[in-house]
Amino acid sequence: MVTMARLHVIGGGLAGTEAAWQAAQLGVETVLYEMRPQRQTPAHRTGNLAELVCSNSLGSALPDRASGLLKNELRRLNSLLMRCADRAAVPAGGALAVDREVFALAVENAIGQHPLITLKREEVTTLPDEPTIIATGPLTSESLAKEIEKLIGQEYLYFYDALAPLVNAETINMEVAFRASRYGRGEDDGGDYINCPMSKEEYERFVDALLAGETIELRDFERDDPRFFEGCLPIEQIARRGREALAFGPMRPVGLIDPRTGRRPYAVVQLRQDNLAGTLYNLVGFQTNLKWPVQKEIFRLIPGLENATFYRLGQMHRNTFINSPMLLDATMQFRHRENLWFAGQITGVEGYVGNIGTGLVAGINAARALHGQPQMVLPQTTMMGALCFYVSHAEARHFQPMKANFGILPALEAPPKGKRERASAYAERALRDLEALLECLFVT
Repeated sequence: MVTMARLHVIGGGLAGTEAAWQAAQLGVETVLYEMRPQRQTPAHRTGNLAELVCSNSLGSALPDRASGLLKNELRRLNSLLMRCADRAAVPAGGALAVDREVFALAVENAIGQHPLITLKREEVTTLPDEPTIIATGPLTSESLAKEIEKLIGQEYLYFYDALAPLVNAETINMEVAFRASRYGRGEDDGGDYINCPMSKEEYERFVDALLAGETIELRDFERDDPRFFEGCLPIEQIARRGREALAFGPMRPVGLIDPRTGRRPYAVVQLRQDNLAGTLYNLVGFQTNLKWPVQKEIFRLIPGLENATFYRLGQMHRNTFINSPMLLDATMQFRHRENLWFAGQITGVEGYVGNIGTGLVAGINAARALHGQPQMVLPQTTMMGALCFYVSHAEARHFQPMKANFGILPALEAPPKGKRERASAYAERALRDLEALLECLFVT
């Protein structure tokens, strides 16, 4: 008689607990490892499984919002953590916010009571040879990070995350902005750019706003780590080094001619295409610690972005993540070892609910592989499927983590005119396509 191998899940956060529960629900004996409270991280405060480190909000609960759609998809996929979150909900308007302790306790109870899950409170320092899911989150321990480096290559593992703001391409004013590459080469650091030109007066006003902008307070372990700003200065820090520093740095206008004036701008903000569909553009070199409401106000001072919609705002924080487009399939399986999957923030998916979702995908697929079944690939038209597709197919050279947003979904065939109507159409299509997949997989 052939005995099925055990599944090892490393990390008892949102992704790891979801992955372990999903695999166990499909009949796989699972060992879940969590090093806390034996060894704490600088950000966690308890030893609870699925501890929410930052906000207690899981984002919008509205069905026509990207986060709301993602929640509904995960509910349909029988997510344990979404069920726990719904039970632990506290009043939060249109958002799903939870009582942290009630939520964590619900997750702990479900994991502890499952007959096929063994919880081990210990640090993992070497990767098991048996089937494994790595879901160690943004604060992976140093010893395990070294093991991952050996597995994937040091050049594919990153410890600090500098996210540039993402703009909806439709909201860029192309009567002001223009497409061009430096010196008309046609290709500049990976492709054509959209350029937002600035006059001296516009540049001065922008710099003044940057210098006055309120920034977030860094946590001690970020502020004290010499690698935090290494090679990746926030734009407000660059501006403090001199009023012309940005014009000679990330906003240098060399090699560009504004077609409206026939002259080189005083400064320029370049936007680079961020997804395959061309619906998202990121502000090149615009990593920042400005608070999010401040970012919206300041970045709309940029000519061409005065009415911009931001799908993601800039941030910088300690975050261990891999270059997933080089390493993972959309199933969350590691391409170079068939019994290994990754889940959670280490994959480059941002946000609580997105991380729960990658755990769900990895857990189901690990179980299906152990049962000799084909792995589940969620439709790209679903929000979870689009996230998995993004982290496995984005341009590896410029890969940055991503959270749920409608900009990563394939375009609608006949999109309605209104923004809310388009969002509803995206959501309806996603849930319809998810149901069709579940029927094929005989999931009820």
